[in-house]
Order: sequence, then structure tokens, then C-alpha cells
Amino acid sequence: MANIWLDDAQARANAEIVALVDLDRKAAEQKVKERNLEVPVYTDLSLAIQETKATLVFDVTIPAAHKQVVSTALQSGCHVFGEKPMAESLTDADAIIQLTEATGKQYSVMQNRRYLKEIRTLQHLIDQQQLGDIHTLNVDFYLAPHFGGFREQMDHPLLVDMAIHTFDQARFLSQSNAVSVYCHAYNPTESWYEGKAAAVCIFEMENGAVFTYRGSWAAEGLRTSWNGDWRVIGTRGTATWDGFEQLEMETVQDANASSFFRDVQRQQVSNTWNGREQHHGCLDEMFTALESNRKAETDCHDNIHSLRMVFAAIESAKTNKKVYL
Repeated sequence: MANIWLDDAQARANAEIVALVDLDRKAAEQKVKERNLEVPVYTDLSLAIQETKATLVFDVTIPAAHKQVVSTALQSGCHVFGEKPMAESLTDADAIIQLTEATGKQYSVMQNRRYLKEIRTLQHLIDQQQLGDIHTLNVDFYLAPHFGGFREQMDHPLLVDMAIHTFDQARFLSQSNAVSVYCHAYNPTESWYEGKAAAVCIFEMENGAVFTYRGSWAAEGLRTSWNGDWRVIGTRGTATWDGFEQLEMETVQDANASSFFRDVQRQQVSNTWNGREQHHGCLDEMFTALESNRKAETDCHDNIHSLRMVFAAIESAKTNKKVYL
């Protein structure tokens, strides 16, 4: 993941890498060598910022380190672009947001799966009311990755490590935040995960739409995309996205027709997104926002709502009750 961030920074005319920081000095030195960089290596972030006069920190550390890294950077006068999740708890995430407000610095979170041409195009047609008012969003996510390591030891690997992408996409498409969730999490038979690798969630959104998520990381065969398989339903029609490149919709031709089934027109949806995709698209937005002195689309003040969905789903799964955000 760090290589993607470094690729982007090295390619930009408005950014310069001034140092690499890692608790393991040898790892940082190896990365300097691999990237053919001529920059100092540090094990202390505060000292690195002080000596290099850095103004921006890329946080690509593990989730457990995010609060410390981001807080140190903000307090040292730097803006921060970082990997998701913001923090390992809502308390820590809220503390980070308060620190951005106290320091006047920006902290934007990487939500790279917002930046795909299909999802940007889908959001555009929703915004243009081509489907009418959206009331239902469904997504199926079924994969069987054998990661090994920490993911297979987590209590809720799917919800904590992956579902935030889909939850964030649902917020982006509906342009609405969740207000409640009921979640049933479980571990499928013969799963190689110790925790609950599958979940079914029902979210109610602020605008009245209902978003349902069915997912598993222990589902062998007939894999979906890592983006899931989507169906978005509005008052005038329905759009589907297979998570790959297949995006199509059917819309009602005559809303006043009295027939049993109204006539619909089916069409492939053409791409309307001209930006870059994935991490590079998100970084483009982050840099543009910073240069324009505005909050990025995935600024921490926005991203906290996606994180709240994750923690609320986990709480619901643990208590077997509907949880309000």
C-alpha cells in the first residue's frame, strides 16, 4: 500500500518526499533504496517533521497506530492524508477530529473505492434524478480470501477490515448518513477465520432509504467483485452494477400508465467520470482540497459517518439489537 502512495507523491509537481519514518529503521532504509530516494530516514515522526520542515504527512501505518501518528502530525503543524480506518475506536476518532479543529489542519481519509468510474457515474445519474428518489440500496459481497495472519484472528474481520468501503459507497450514492442498523454476524461452517467472517446488515438512512448489506469472506465459489454486486432502486427505475464494468439501468417510460407492468427502457450506462481512479483519484481530491483551502470529500468530518456505521453494526451483532447511530 505504501508503494501506491509513494508512486503518487513522486509523480506530482506540487509534492516532494522529504523523509521516510518507520519504527523499523531498516525497513525505511530498504524502502529508500527500492525507490531510489535521497531522503533521510527517521524512527521519530515529531523529529522528522521538525528537521525537514514537512507540511504534510502520509499515514500508511496499521490501524492501531493511526491515532498516535495523526495526532503527532497535526500537533506538529502538518496536514495528514491517511489510510482507513481513522482509528480503532469512535472515541479516538472523535478526539482526532477535535484536534483538527484545534490545530486548523486537515485530515483526509483514503476511501479509494469511491473513485471508480462506475460508482462515480452511478452517483451522477442518481444526482440527476434519472432513477427518481432513491429508496433502496442492496449489495452482495461474497469472496473467500485466505489471507493468513491477523485478519483470520480478528473478532469481526469482514466488518472491521472491509465493510467500511461498501458502507462509505452507500453513503456516497445515497448522499445520506445512516441513522440505525440491525446486524447479524456469524462464522460460516468450516470457515478458516476465528471470528465472524460473514454478516447481514440493514441500515436506515437519514433520507428514508434502506441499505442492506450481505457479505462473507468465507464464501467459496461464484465470487463477486471486491466492490460487491449492487442494486439501487428509485421511484422511476433501477440501476445495477456488478462491481466490475457492467453498469445498466431500466427506467419507467410513462409514470401515469395504468398497465400491470409499466413499460421500461433498458440501457447500458455510459461513463461520465473523467478523473483518475482508486487511490490516485482520492489523492487528487485530497490535494485539490488542500490547495483550495476546503475540506476534501473524504475529510475526517465526513468519514466519521462511515466509521460509525462499522462500529454500530458490530454493536448490533454483539447485542442482537437494533442500534441507533
